[in-house]
Amino acid sequence: MTFSILAQDLNTGSFGGAAATGSLCVGGWVLRGDSRRGMSASQGSAPSTLWGEDALIRMQAGDTAEQALAAVTGHDAGREWRQLALLDPAGGTACHTGAHNTEWRGSLVARGLVVSGNLLAGPQVLEALRDTFVAVRDSLAERLLAALAAAEAAGGDTRGLQSAALLVVSDDAPPLTLRVDWSEDPVAALRNLHARSQSGDYAAWLPTVPTRNDPERGHG
Repeated sequence: MTFSILAQDLNTGSFGGAAATGSLCVGGWVLRGDSRRGMSASQGSAPSTLWGEDALIRMQAGDTAEQALAAVTGHDAGREWRQLALLDPAGGTACHTGAHNTEWRGSLVARGLVVSGNLLAGPQVLEALRDTFVAVRDSLAERLLAALAAAEAAGGDTRGLQSAALLVVSDDAPPLTLRVDWSEDPVAALRNLHARSQSGDYAAWLPTVPTRNDPERGHG
């Protein structure tokens, strides 16, 4: 039902994720992230937001992505209807894809990068996600958005798309969390929303917001 990408910017240490689906509100269901913990994408036929949130807690406590994945998925009777991708603070990755998720389903993992999905047109969707992210030379957010667009062009979710989301977290900047909960063209709408967030009054205001590395930052 969904395709997603989690990635670490090896130059800045920032973490980011993006997702799109053929149903509503993908951002609220799928993406979780914290610069101290890493990223998670919880999706599938019956997604568990608890999986993604619990995995982040475990990774902050020192679990690798593989350890956190085993811990949160291992005792869940509904695990075969779910999919979970993880990216830990050290760039480790892991993914579980339950056998009852609709074909085509699967994942691709590399250091600092994991792409996953289900109910997809085929493996080319995930290959487009991965390859485009690697090839584009831009900000982390722009690379993630380009990857979403490439995955959609490669066939994406077989139902078409209704929602898309972007999440970028860093110690040096406020979180960037953008969601298009419904649109006839959600990936394009998300790119337009991102462009608006990078200009005008909103962009001018962002440098006044506290960050983990500067928690007392303000207008003064």
